[in-house]
Amino acid sequence: MLKGLYTAYTGMVNEQNRMDVITNNLANANTNGYKKEGATSQAFNDILAYKLKDMTEAPGTAKRLGINNPGVKIGEGYTDYSQGPMKTTGNTFDLALAGDGFFTITYINKAGEASLKYTRDGSFTLNAQGFLVTHDGDFVMAEGGGRIQLDPLQDVVIDAQGNIRQGDAIVAQIRITDFADYNYLEKYGENMFQPVQGATIEPRDPDTKIYQGYLETANISVVTEMVNMIAISRAYETGQKVIQTYDGSLEIAVNQLGKL
Repeated sequence: MLKGLYTAYTGMVNEQNRMDVITNNLANANTNGYKKEGATSQAFNDILAYKLKDMTEAPGTAKRLGINNPGVKIGEGYTDYSQGPMKTTGNTFDLALAGDGFFTITYINKAGEASLKYTRDGSFTLNAQGFLVTHDGDFVMAEGGGRIQLDPLQDVVIDAQGNIRQGDAIVAQIRITDFADYNYLEKYGENMFQPVQGATIEPRDPDTKIYQGYLETANISVVTEMVNMIAISRAYETGQKVIQTYDGSLEIAVNQLGKL
């Protein structure tokens, strides 16, 4: 009878993990370029239960009780990289990607070490030296690997291919990096991604376009996430009721049936 307690417990732990993921998605509903996360679950391997000392079926053979499933376990998490809706801002340095790929950023940590990170958040600005940077001050990279420095006194026009024009001249082209398999990316703080071992950079998709004056918003539906949250709460409560029912049965067995 106690197996049911563990089955209900594993279900509650799984629902709690799902709730944590959805809560994080809702917290980032207004984060530019955020890609929603999801949680998976899987069953423990089914086991064949035996009554070890019961030899009534055949001499030397334990009696079978049937298949037992010990419950559910937390599976792997995943990230949904689908395109998020775009919103109009009209700001010169707000850029949105339509298609695959990421803006390439030189991220500098607290120790002063620089490394390349990737983001869908195109909310950029110019610093005091005229470099195109994120709002955290990290440099936006150009094709060829250099930083992008502009004249703040001239108008800036950015076309769909990422070419930056000032006057009649192309000053730089924004670097867009794409990967063969997004499963080899992991989230990094401040709404960025970084590759892990096995990641392969592939050529930029020619269909990927950059839109000036727009931002890509988070690819989550608040309504859908709220509905899922309610469903998870109900499933969690079901696990609680199962445990409470077992607890009541055990109390009767110990305190009442066990009396002489």
